[in-house]
Amino acid sequence: MDFWRCSARISRKDKIRETIIKQKMNVARFLLDNIKTKQLQWYGHVQIMEEGRLPKEVMKWSPPGRRKRSRPKLTWAEGIRGLMGEKGLMEEDWNDRDKWKKKIIVKWAQEDVETLYSLLNNNNNNNNNNNNNNNNNTFRQ
Repeated sequence: MDFWRCSARISRKDKIRETIIKQKMNVARFLLDNIKTKQLQWYGHVQIMEEGRLPKEVMKWSPPGRRKRSRPKLTWAEGIRGLMGEKGLMEEDWNDRDKWKKKIIVKWAQEDVETLYSLLNNNNNNNNNNNNNNNNNTFRQ
């Protein structure tokens, strides 16, 4: 977010919300949304692999013993299960690739489309106002 704030030349002291900055900079998605989507895509990709493949074995492996102090409480697999719960996905849904892709991407894609439509409407309104001003100026001369 600091990148967008700096690019828009807005200081934190100005106390302007992130959503307003993103609208000003025409940013449709959050970086975390992209990361979550890619994690779920990778999970589905690995689940389709044959049983003996190394990535699948590594994903299933859990280290013995307890976690050390100051380590993340959630494992990667637990985080994926949480994301799947957010999306309404079940463990067996990865068998149907089309359904899996639609459920992963559709929610964020719909938000992107809505954001783009609102940006286009704002730009069209601004262009219409500018055209009206230009037309008025030409008639006055």
